Amino acid sequence: MALPPGTLDSTVLVTGASSGIGAELARGLADRSYNVVLVARREDRMAELGERLRLRHGIHADVVACDLGDAAARAALVAELEGGEREVVGVCNGAGFGTVADFAEADLAREQALVRVNVEALHHLTGAFLPRMRRQGVGAILNVASIAAFQPLPGFATYAASKAFVQSFSEAVHAELAGTGVSVTCLCPGFTRTEFGAVAGVPEDGGVAPGFLTMDAADVARAGIEGMVAGRRSVVPGVQNRASVLGGRLAPRSLLLPLARRATASRRGR
Repeated sequence: MALPPGTLDSTVLVTGASSGIGAELARGLADRSYNVVLVARREDRMAELGERLRLRHGIHADVVACDLGDAAARAALVAELEGGEREVVGVCNGAGFGTVADFAEADLAREQALVRVNVEALHHLTGAFLPRMRRQGVGAILNVASIAAFQPLPGFATYAASKAFVQSFSEAVHAELAGTGVSVTCLCPGFTRTEFGAVAGVPEDGGVAPGFLTMDAADVARAGIEGMVAGRRSVVPGVQNRASVLGGRLAPRSLLLPLARRATASRRGR
């Protein structure tokens, strides 16, 4: 067993729960009768979501406003949850954001903030809760990466590299946990209807994929939760995304990088 059934005295931590895939993960878990702890910076959005989940599903939906890029704030979050009345049996590391710029021209502080949220926070929260799960022989962690993890992306260099870390780290730890009853699942979505483009600064007329290539956040979250419950190593939702991952793994870099450069430049209006 990986993620155990929900109980009154257990809960699942969901980061990035104020919007997008994170919010849909919270909805999907509540629909399966799991208590949830919603974590992000935008407390007002989470409070509204938490109230809806409590009323609709009769579960506990705790809200914690936290800047996950701040190490001290993360440590306080961990301490609060470790001392709480409900056992954390699952962690969904859904928080993250992207930037779009050539690295030499980028806002370095923003690029570093991306690494702190996409990499350091995920690494910290995975490490904070995994040892206890392993001692108890049950628990599951879902880390949200991206199909961007499988190839370098000029124009999104830091973002793609951060997701490559998530993918490599998650699959390695999953293998380390074989036979323990605990799992780490890596969710790798492609184009998804979220606020990602707006946050990353992608122009509205250049940052949206054709409709048939874009998935709903709820469908992505559903696939992730199913993989988490089953203890799968990785989940790539959507046939088109699995084809993209295969291409990223097999295509020679000498061919792939110029194509990726042209594709990302066109989305940025260049």
